[in-house]
Amino acid sequence: MVQAVTTDNQVLKSLEKNISFFEKYLALWVALCMILGIILSQVLPDISQAIDSWNIIGISIPIGICLFLMMYPAMLNLNASEMKKLTKQPKPILLTLFSNWIIAPIIGAVLANIFLQGHIQLIVAIILLSSSPCTAMVLVWGSMAQGNQEQNVITTSLNTFTIMILYAPVVVLLTGIQSIAIDRVLLIISVILFIGIPLILGIISKKLIVKTRGEEWFTNTYRPFVGKIAIIALLSTLIVLFSLNGEVLINNPEELVLVSIPLLLGFGIVVGYNVLMTRIMKLRYPEAVITVIIGSSSHFEIAIATAVAIYGVGSIAALGTTMGLFWEVPIMLGLVYLAKYLNSSGFWESGIVEPHTN
Repeated sequence: MVQAVTTDNQVLKSLEKNISFFEKYLALWVALCMILGIILSQVLPDISQAIDSWNIIGISIPIGICLFLMMYPAMLNLNASEMKKLTKQPKPILLTLFSNWIIAPIIGAVLANIFLQGHIQLIVAIILLSSSPCTAMVLVWGSMAQGNQEQNVITTSLNTFTIMILYAPVVVLLTGIQSIAIDRVLLIISVILFIGIPLILGIISKKLIVKTRGEEWFTNTYRPFVGKIAIIALLSTLIVLFSLNGEVLINNPEELVLVSIPLLLGFGIVVGYNVLMTRIMKLRYPEAVITVIIGSSSHFEIAIATAVAIYGVGSIAALGTTMGLFWEVPIMLGLVYLAKYLNSSGFWESGIVEPHTN
């Protein structure tokens, strides 16, 4: 058991150590990709349209490949063996699941309905973002905040499983309540293509690589390498998204501002809820900070992928989901520093996470 905890610590320290220059300033690169895409829409409009024309059942093949490459690295974080430890400290994990699958989706849907009346695709974008708990970058944020690494791995692994089962039903429920018709077949297909297949390949490739090359090579070499590919794929997708919508954005820039209002309010409300609940439940800082971070973040990759699958790469819905990515990175970084400040002021019970030896 001590060895398992040590391995988890090594993985999280490696994630923090290997956070690349691009990851650290991801919000900046997203903004630059927006600008570049809009410029390309005016200078070379035929390129992005040609890329979008290569499709199967409405899903662009080049963008589909990019979206798959965005998802696969996140699935490498799955650690099925950690699921056995769920009963050891269930309180923070249950709080996180409740926030991820009940509080965040409801808050997102309500705010979208209030601020985005008449903008159906933007409402769906908010629902897609709020219904997708993060499974990747939270490992980095949690490590930076010096949270409970074991809880981080367990909850992230659990989210990887639950998103496969709950994501489509929650999206269907929340859109149905607002009488928004979406293509459920394409929703299911997007879950299979961008969650199911990457999850299976992630499990298989991790086992094979660890068996043949060892845990250290997988953690320190392979994972950072595919992580860089994922960022390139993400940025490439954003350029195409904004190049296809450049004309619309030039004439209607208020669309991105409009969708940012419920996004930012939603982040604030969900973060506040999680901070308050961890205080009420008297969690120690190491467990509280992981609960707040994971319970407040979104899996923007699957939201973007689903929006593209349902509405197309040139849709307003796809652009709306990119704003979740744009705002989440600086918000999560700010949350790390806020949590450390609250801890230093005695907001949560302090405590040092000790390895479990039984």
